[in-house]
Amino acid sequence: MQYAVAPILCVQPTRALVDEKFKVLVKNLPPGRPFTVRSLHLSEDKDYWEAYGHYVSDHQGELSVRDDLSFGGTYTGREPMGLLCTMCPIPGSRPGLRLRKKDVTTPMLVTISVYSGHEDHRDQTPLASVVTERWYMAPGVQRFPLQQSEVRGTLFVPPGPGPFPGMLDMWGGGGGLLEYRGALLASHGYACLSLEYFKPGELETANQQYSYFETAFNIIKDHPQVNPDRVGIFGLSLGSAVTLNLATESAIVEPRCVVCVSSNNIFSRDMSIVTAYTNLSKCPVKHDENNCEVWRDVVLPFMKDTSNNIKVEKIRCPMLCISGCDDQNWPAVEIVDNMMETLRAAGKDHLLTRVDYPDAGHLIEPPFTPHFRSTNFLRSIAQDKVLMLWGGQTKPHSDAQEDSWRKILSFLQHNLYGNDRP
Repeated sequence: MQYAVAPILCVQPTRALVDEKFKVLVKNLPPGRPFTVRSLHLSEDKDYWEAYGHYVSDHQGELSVRDDLSFGGTYTGREPMGLLCTMCPIPGSRPGLRLRKKDVTTPMLVTISVYSGHEDHRDQTPLASVVTERWYMAPGVQRFPLQQSEVRGTLFVPPGPGPFPGMLDMWGGGGGLLEYRGALLASHGYACLSLEYFKPGELETANQQYSYFETAFNIIKDHPQVNPDRVGIFGLSLGSAVTLNLATESAIVEPRCVVCVSSNNIFSRDMSIVTAYTNLSKCPVKHDENNCEVWRDVVLPFMKDTSNNIKVEKIRCPMLCISGCDDQNWPAVEIVDNMMETLRAAGKDHLLTRVDYPDAGHLIEPPFTPHFRSTNFLRSIAQDKVLMLWGGQTKPHSDAQEDSWRKILSFLQHNLYGNDRP
């Protein structure tokens, strides 16, 4: 099709943090015609990811991803950030992929393009394209890998002299050093230590004493740019078990508040990570129709043995628990039910704020992260790779990520900054 005036594609802002929204507007189109808007990203693993929506230009020859309905593609309806949160590997890609940023000092480059029609857009030359940058590190955030230290991790410090509130950030049972959430927290004003406590697939490196985590907490607390009285802990899945153990049993760690995503309270301080994983490995694992491992039902019996449970009644600080009601990896909702009952009996239920999201899965991450119902997972127990079912449906899971991040930042603002932050 020939156009009298070339279509104009506007993306604002083209450079932003990953949790910021953008606006995508196309002008100079023929009125009432079908068009496809697509995003394309080449991951650090050299896999292509895409999302796209099918739109119809209005009577002025314009379409807005924020305001208009998508009639098909990877999302439908009015989805302002559908071009990011519904990204998936392009057809023919390797199975079981997960999109995670490894080098947070560089942006995710996402190309937004517009095509004529609703079919065969991959075979077309785009009418217009714009390259956008999505950052985990805001300008001025400093990154300091811990070298010659007792712990393994990376420290992120916000711009300015401080003092800042501090955060210890821990991920789950996949192991490894993951920096992207810590970098994003630093971009919001928190000095954050992203901690590695075992290597992916190497269970022997998980045999850490709790003094390891206490040392990590104190590295943050004692940093000259951190307010030592305003340090919190953030844990996801297995990391939430470490978080709760520190908040309830440590004699030297006094977090101001804690955040637990996909909570785990059945790995008590007396049970090492190695022991817990070994016990789980003895249970028969279920598989779904796609041969994905489903751990949820394996874990439920452990809840009945209260000797495994962390003594949450000992907690002394506010706690925020985020759970997905379709979590197929971990019975997070039931665990928080159990924690609430225990805290209520102890007269401490006022310390727990819980948010449960219908049809959200296990991997509740920062906003606009693509949803992964299942991915490859390197099991530390057997050192083999399996397909793991995490659960969740794309639309409600994406909404949960956006809403929970707002609630997490609000919770941290209230408990770590209080009235000291403008």
